[in-house]
Amino acid sequence: MQEKILYEYAILRLVPKVEREEFINVGVILFSKKEDYLKVKYFINDNRINAFCHELDLDFIDSNLNALSKIAEGIHPESAVSNFETPERFRWLTAVRSSSIQSSRPHPGKTTNLDKTLDRLFKEHVL
Repeated sequence: MQEKILYEYAILRLVPKVEREEFINVGVILFSKKEDYLKVKYFINDNRINAFCHELDLDFIDSNLNALSKIAEGIHPESAVSNFETPERFRWLTAVRSSSIQSSRPHPGKTTNLDKTLDRLFKEHVL
């Protein structure tokens, strides 16, 4: 029997008006210290977001989410955070923020396949 891998995940949220604390789930962050795994998967649903708030620059949101994805992979050339160790990058990505892109608190789980778990969580929470 394959050993289960401990992981943590958080949901990326788009918060159009921070003062209202309303949000739309736009992505998932998945982290495993043991496997040195950290990935971000996101999707911007234009229709859902525009039904929620018309005032957002979706290209700017996409650019920011893409930057978070590159930071997770440790390949963002303009961010010092990309040079952090994987656990530190995850903690930075999931830190409490008062910005239009926030994350939920991390949640634990166990799996035998991190990529499949990322896809499952993405389908459950974002799509």
